[in-house]
Amino acid sequence: MPPTPTTPSDRLRRSPRGAVRALLVALLVCLLPGCSLLHRSDDPDGAARVAVAPAPADVVVAVRRALDRRARAVRRGDRRTFAAGLARRSARVRAQQLTWFDNLAQLPLAELRYTVDRQNIVRDGEGYWVVVEQSMQLAGYDAEPVVTHDRFRFRPAPGNVRRMRLTSVTDPAWEAEHDVRPQPWDLGPVEVRGGFGVLGVFDAESVAAASGVIASVERGITDVSAVLPQGWRRTVVVYALSSTAFLETIDELPGGDPERLDGVAFPVAAGPGRAGAAATRFALHPRMLTRAGPQRDRLVRHELVHVALGERDDDVPVWLSEGIAEYVSVRAVDPADRVVAEAALGRALAGIDGLPTRESFTAPGDEPVVSYGVSWWVCEYVARSFGEGALWALLDALAEEDADEADVLRRTLGLTADQLANRAARLMVATFVPGVEATP
Repeated sequence: MPPTPTTPSDRLRRSPRGAVRALLVALLVCLLPGCSLLHRSDDPDGAARVAVAPAPADVVVAVRRALDRRARAVRRGDRRTFAAGLARRSARVRAQQLTWFDNLAQLPLAELRYTVDRQNIVRDGEGYWVVVEQSMQLAGYDAEPVVTHDRFRFRPAPGNVRRMRLTSVTDPAWEAEHDVRPQPWDLGPVEVRGGFGVLGVFDAESVAAASGVIASVERGITDVSAVLPQGWRRTVVVYALSSTAFLETIDELPGGDPERLDGVAFPVAAGPGRAGAAATRFALHPRMLTRAGPQRDRLVRHELVHVALGERDDDVPVWLSEGIAEYVSVRAVDPADRVVAEAALGRALAGIDGLPTRESFTAPGDEPVVSYGVSWWVCEYVARSFGEGALWALLDALAEEDADEADVLRRTLGLTADQLANRAARLMVATFVPGVEATP
């Protein structure tokens, strides 16, 4: 029997030539803005703290040595040295940090280091709060180190003021003010599994699905690379966890509800003040872990298109980026088995006189389903009518800085947006309802 659609309204229309396969959609977002200030909004002395004299030189040296030892211990897999840098009386912090160490020990680290500005060290009783800058790069997956900021608290070791020990890595108010966004390995225990070009991050409850998910991504990399004309790294990090905790941390999550998404691709910013992204990763909703087969494979291919396009994905209209992702994701599906959402087909039958807008992809009700379907068939129309090369030329033209959509459509296709949408609707109807014409 066919898989259950993700929403009650997302019913699928069977192609007259074949069996039903579920239509999945995926969304992309941006992630990981940085932070670097000492004070926080709920701290009445924040401004004064920023203005105080720099920390004593011996404290600065001790903090930097502690951070260097911490990073070196992680890179070398030296758990004993790492543990020695943690305050012994802080059992909860020790447990959390040793879990973090065990998580990172599974990652292919090309770089992990910390830097700290003397101005960002402030005394707090017997200890010191420190804004640290972490640079971390996954070998083979990140084009450059990912720079993030966090706030740690150190305290001198008993009888040795020159040796600092970590007492806290948590300051909720500061983290909220500075928009700190953790990765799965920061949130709890993870299980990391690798494949050919795939780094999968799972947890104890989801790791049973690891082999199937990784195999699906490996196939997807091959399938997507066979269609896209541009080269790309052909590597990806995928998060496949048993809860939506990480999805809920994503900034500007489409619709604001992770339950509306089967998967989401997101760029990982290189860091505050740095242009571009270090990588594009994607995460699966927990329900997709048990939906092996064509349904999940198509979703994975859709997400991988966003990964492959990288920053260009953000430079073009959403109807084109999502339309291309859908267009490529179905290339591996037999034409007789391709389906379109009934809501999209119904809109096409009624006639479409405009391309989907950015807002329509996250609107309530059936509008997102319609937007994905229409965007897919716009790309189908371009490829069938002008050749697939015209689709990539359209992508290149609209990705140019200050590109005017109307002008690009007129120059590359000789059509207006209304004409393009209307012809795509007519092609959709002709494919799925032979003998019936869409309303002009």
